[in-house]
Amino acid sequence: MSKISPLAYIHPEAVIGENVEIGPFVYIDRNVVIGDNNVIMPNANILYGSRIGNGNTIFPGAVIGAIPQDLKFRGEETTAEVGDNNTIRENVTINRGTAAKGKTIVGNGNLLMEGVHVAHDTIVGNGCIIGNQTKLAGEVIVDDYAILSSTVLVHQFCRIGSYVMVQGGCKSSKEIPPYIIAAREPISYCGVNLIGLRRRGFTNEQIDAIHQAYRIIYQSGLNTTMAIERIKEEMEMTPEIEYIISFIEGAKRGIIRYEG
Repeated sequence: MSKISPLAYIHPEAVIGENVEIGPFVYIDRNVVIGDNNVIMPNANILYGSRIGNGNTIFPGAVIGAIPQDLKFRGEETTAEVGDNNTIRENVTINRGTAAKGKTIVGNGNLLMEGVHVAHDTIVGNGCIIGNQTKLAGEVIVDDYAILSSTVLVHQFCRIGSYVMVQGGCKSSKEIPPYIIAAREPISYCGVNLIGLRRRGFTNEQIDAIHQAYRIIYQSGLNTTMAIERIKEEMEMTPEIEYIISFIEGAKRGIIRYEG
């Protein structure tokens, strides 16, 4: 049975699942679907077009489903979709999509710390940690298990690879390939994320191959296109190497550089 404060406002057309706890002064708009076993704390706002999965905890002041901060938005029917088992801390904002993609997506098992902003049409994967006051602009993609420290600013249309660690305070207008540490000002490649990979169960052989690929990309003196061709010629095409290659070949804004 759900536990709903009489001081909360829930639109009669909103769909609320089982065993949902809704605190006082929560606002839940029409055209909202909320799954089972969620906790929505006081003063959270779940607005039109929101889709919330199961087992999430949403802290005070969070706003999910507000219209995009995009002047091209014309009121089209779009959604803000949150998966399962996420922790969404105080004052997080997750905007709806626009006509570009139609939806903003936060996957499963993520921690979005205080003040995070997820802009329109952005996709956050699974198992990510996004630090206090980090801001993701429109149509950003964050792949699974990425960690973005506090006050990171990510330019629109950029992609952040899986198992990345981004240092606090960084600003990125380029794409950040998987498995690496990105830090400094301007942001640059600072090595492979060894601790993160080991914690996630990567073997020494997998890590060595990732190291070798990035030595070719960043330290061989080759341009990016030639470096990728050399990797294809010289290295075994494991899933990790294939992911690195496909990520870089698909990078619309180019990848961050190495400032050795």
